[in-house]
Amino acid sequence: MNEARRYHNRIIETRGGCAMPRLGLGTWRMGEKASERKAEVAALGLGLDLGLTLIDTAEMYAEGGAEEVVGEAIKNRRDEVFLISKVLPENASRKGTIEACERSLRHLKTGRIDLYLLHWQGAHPLRATLDAFEQLVDDGKIRFYGVSNFDLAAMKGLARKPNGANVVSNQVLYSLTRRGVDYDVVPWCAGQKISVMAYCPLDQGSLKEKGALKTLARRHDVAPATIAIAWTMRQAHLCSIPKATNPDHVRANAAALSVALSEDDLAELDRDYPPPRSKTPLAMS
Repeated sequence: MNEARRYHNRIIETRGGCAMPRLGLGTWRMGEKASERKAEVAALGLGLDLGLTLIDTAEMYAEGGAEEVVGEAIKNRRDEVFLISKVLPENASRKGTIEACERSLRHLKTGRIDLYLLHWQGAHPLRATLDAFEQLVDDGKIRFYGVSNFDLAAMKGLARKPNGANVVSNQVLYSLTRRGVDYDVVPWCAGQKISVMAYCPLDQGSLKEKGALKTLARRHDVAPATIAIAWTMRQAHLCSIPKATNPDHVRANAAALSVALSEDDLAELDRDYPPPRSKTPLAMS
């Protein structure tokens, strides 16, 4: 079995004993309009039905509104879900992180978050945030913790902090056309058994569908978006959280779980969407 196929499974195992689904559901921009809430809840429910049991949200999204949508969607289904939320950097003092987590738990109507992330690095010392994460683990309010939008220098600095070795995930903007992290972040995290979680894997619905993507979509009898998402899960430590509210889009995203890209497939994609040849600044939008 070649390397690409070997890593096509539904679970990622990181350091620290964290086992997380490889494909999930993003919620950015959810919870902003009351008129869309029913469709958003239904989309998350459909995703769960299709096996997308990771849901990612954040206190920033609609100022807690997205977390409330998630809370409604997972009502009576909490044990099916690997739940992720994030603390804003301005709230990430020791005390502020704990208070933010408790607010998120109320919005989500649950007693625990499976993976709690620092949304991006801010002014508060990382040591204070990590201390708060450890306290939340001890209190049973979160199971694991990580970061988001950290470049390689930030990850290496984090690793030198007390409890930095307990970080299990780094969530970054990552797609076929935005693959700067392939130069350094992705391989370094692989060596540390840290998951890299791709947000906006379809460039917020504007991914350029070049020839190879269309060819592989025909070859595997799926949508081009499905191939693009499968690409973000091609290595052992990679996972993906596309956001969709249209049921057809949710189904197309879920189909990526059934696509195993071969080494030849990956080479074709590399020709149309070449990997970076030098370090590039971390993309966040």
